[in-house]
Amino acid sequence: MPSYLLTARVCGVASDHSLTVSLEEFGLSRYEAQAYVALISRGTISAGELAYYSEIPRTKVYPTLLKLEKKRLAILSKGKPITCTAVAPDDAFDGIIHEQINKVNAMNSLVSDLKRASEESRRSSGSEEKRYFHVSAGGVLGRLKSMLDGSKGSVRAMADQWGLGLLSECRDSMLAAQRRGVDIKILVPPSQVGTEAFRKVHDGAEVRASEVAQNCIIFDESEMLLISSGNGKAAVFSSSDILGANQERVFSGAWKGAVRTGALSDMTKSEAQDVCRMIRAVGDSGLHHILAASLSSKKPEFDMLGLLEGSGVHLKSRPLDDIIELVDAALQAVCSGSVVFEANSKNITVESKLNSGHSLPWAFVLDGCLQVQGYKTRTIYQPSQSRGEKVHIKVTK
Repeated sequence: MPSYLLTARVCGVASDHSLTVSLEEFGLSRYEAQAYVALISRGTISAGELAYYSEIPRTKVYPTLLKLEKKRLAILSKGKPITCTAVAPDDAFDGIIHEQINKVNAMNSLVSDLKRASEESRRSSGSEEKRYFHVSAGGVLGRLKSMLDGSKGSVRAMADQWGLGLLSECRDSMLAAQRRGVDIKILVPPSQVGTEAFRKVHDGAEVRASEVAQNCIIFDESEMLLISSGNGKAAVFSSSDILGANQERVFSGAWKGAVRTGALSDMTKSEAQDVCRMIRAVGDSGLHHILAASLSSKKPEFDMLGLLEGSGVHLKSRPLDDIIELVDAALQAVCSGSVVFEANSKNITVESKLNSGHSLPWAFVLDGCLQVQGYKTRTIYQPSQSRGEKVHIKVTK
């Protein structure tokens, strides 16, 4: 092969790889990202050709295409052989782009409101003048490290993908602050759970998942660092007791309703994202689906599997051990619960520390998976008189 062709091919592979990694950060799985990049590069091709160009196993191509179609990233033909075409990037990612724009606008609006509050305070007699100053994009990381190094009691951070990346580069400073007794808590978007940056910050802080619309870090309830995801610049508010305390209350409210991620820290990104999707689907509609299935004479366990499949989580083909691991992590996150599996009898106990029906949807998920794999089951609900509940799944061949 001529050297210039070899060079072009190597550069193309490198470019495709970087695009694939970037798409994974937008919430696509590795196979979905590889398939979309291949479709964008090749145009309309058959499923077999896609397997070749994207280096996806043939057995995984069709399920991957269905997921892309559901996410409105690809169009599949109705005839045979099946052909597939990528949806144009402008149409495919328009929603994500607007979401990022909204976050930047929210940041700018917050800074403007704070500036206006500062100007009004200067006009009021007898009030203390508060100031903030800007930090260039190149100086933000150094400023963040120095503020972490100077923290004495607490650090509270709300961080999107950009802010989480900066915090991950401050891992040593966070570990040092933790050794000094500084309490560090970080809220991140569910889409960032399981990423490399997430795993780095998890060593030096307690991390939970919640929808995050800004990068705001509060130090000792008195200093704030606001960072723009749009241009990387930041604003530092010093000695802002009132603003810091107010943002601390906002953080505390979000923290209480956020998903615990301790059980997800050692999972792969794909596994962690599956758990987050399961928590969102079950939390939003789990008990409702069970009630609706019971009233319509359907089997609630299979209805729960359908609910999860509608959220992109497919459990039917997975090994039972993997399913139990995912459900156990989800229970730890939402109700400090667990799954106890007796390997010999395959009997399962689903436990929740809350006694408001939290364990029932998860028990039906496991029940459905067991029945799909050919087991007969009997479910026994055991509420506690004080706190907590258990669901026992008795399994027979």
